[in-house]
Amino acid sequence: MLVTPLVASTALAGADEPAGLFPGLVEEAAGLERLHSLVIAVGGEPVVSRGFRGPGPNEPANIKSLSKTVLSVVVGMAIERGVFTGVDQSVTELLDVPEGAGDRVAEVTIGHLLSMQAGLQRTSGRHYGEWVNSDNWVDYALSRPFVAEPGGKMLYSTGSYHLLSAALTRSTGRSTLEIIRDWLGDPLGIEIHPWLKDPQGIYFGGNDMRLSPMALLKIGELYRNDGVHGGERLLSQEWIEQSWTQRGTSRYTDDRYGYGWFVTDLGGHRAYYGRGFGGQMLYVFPDLDMTVVMTSDPQPPASPSFMQRQNALLENFVIPAFPLAPASSSQSSQAQR
Repeated sequence: MLVTPLVASTALAGADEPAGLFPGLVEEAAGLERLHSLVIAVGGEPVVSRGFRGPGPNEPANIKSLSKTVLSVVVGMAIERGVFTGVDQSVTELLDVPEGAGDRVAEVTIGHLLSMQAGLQRTSGRHYGEWVNSDNWVDYALSRPFVAEPGGKMLYSTGSYHLLSAALTRSTGRSTLEIIRDWLGDPLGIEIHPWLKDPQGIYFGGNDMRLSPMALLKIGELYRNDGVHGGERLLSQEWIEQSWTQRGTSRYTDDRYGYGWFVTDLGGHRAYYGRGFGGQMLYVFPDLDMTVVMTSDPQPPASPSFMQRQNALLENFVIPAFPLAPASSSQSSQAQR
């Protein structure tokens, strides 16, 4: 795959090229009442960079659960640096187990947390409020009863990613913010802003990170370019392949889930994406050499159909602009993912 440095292009942000490349796209996007920004890069070059309302392409936005995708990058880096021994390492080797935790908590691994297959009762949905109002988020998440087999069905739970944040801090003696700035932010040249911490001072794992759309674009480009940025390898290709390999299935969309990334097909092309509440989206289309970021109003209420409308922007106005590829060899080679 050709590795192309990401070059910020302010000239395109207000120019007429998007209308010529993707007729009707900007007008349709502007009509999505929640949509704040839309950024599209092809071959590493931003060809669309638009702000409609709210924070613009270069301004930090609350990316909600898209934070899980960002954190999964850093967990991969932690494994490659020897901070964690691998995805099969037990959570009990990394965190103190509270009294009252289930007997099977030692079976829960880093990989199970990444794929949200820990088997513990969810801390999202109707349990979210009680969890974030507890005195100790880590102990609360670890002491949930087991409602499924570790490694079994996917149970969407932000608490799983908060345990990963706690494990990073415990294992390195550094905050998750410091680690992400050092390992990811500085090499990519992006600003990582502080965000919410739990009562013990651990940065919220899996929610409420604040990144600009252009920063998210660089993270997507890192994955599109097989872990290489500016000629330097920051992440192994193996970790990207593991992250994009299906381990569970979302009960809400039926899309596949790996380590922090969902897998689907849009307009006949394989897409890997991270998402956050209200319409925070990062898409990577390897066979189109394309990365897309959308940020939106993060405040409730938000209809589940809004993501469908975001997908439709790509299927109806962006993907059709690309020349037809022969038999989608990229998809066939990635069919196992």
